[in-house]
Amino acid sequence: MSTARDEVLARIRGALGEDPATPSVPRNYRHGGEHAPGAPELVELLVDRLRDYRATVVRVRGRDDTAIGQAVADALAHREIVEAITPPGTPREWTSRLVDVIVDDGSIDARGLDAIPAVVTGSVVSVAETGTIVLDGGPLCGRRAVTLVPDTHVCVVRVEDIVQTVPEGLARLDPTRPLTFISGPSATSDIELNRVEGVHGPRTLVVVIAG
Repeated sequence: MSTARDEVLARIRGALGEDPATPSVPRNYRHGGEHAPGAPELVELLVDRLRDYRATVVRVRGRDDTAIGQAVADALAHREIVEAITPPGTPREWTSRLVDVIVDDGSIDARGLDAIPAVVTGSVVSVAETGTIVLDGGPLCGRRAVTLVPDTHVCVVRVEDIVQTVPEGLARLDPTRPLTFISGPSATSDIELNRVEGVHGPRTLVVVIAG
């Protein structure tokens, strides 16, 4: 018995013919930028893009995990948040100053995650030109549900992981991983162009740039 899928694929094969030619893929796009990863110019560009997207940016001059933890605690305290969930691979110092911390073991469902006000994660790479932060679902970034359901996301970005262009960012990623690209807090607009935040992910994004 033929399924709708089989019928659609059969029609595509019929339209393509017996030996369809494969078009060449253009590769003459820009593969890199003028600045090395982590350059001060890229950090400032990323900060500008993130703020334009209505994210809150916090700078930590050093790479010390304790200093990062203080920045995380201050950012959440400003929002009167004392509880957060964090992936198993984040340094414990990042959340040590919070009153209540849950280290995610994958057992909390979406309803349970919705009751947790914040999530604290790391990131794998950030693209300065587009203001995009990428998570790969690993121990440092956490499973996708953890980063999408809580209302506030505090994401730590290390300076050395900031690149200029999208091709540079993609070259650092494993395409088999569950990748999540973040460009500011979750937002959408209805037909009247009224902006609504927090529909598809966290309403508030705090980016701690360390280094």
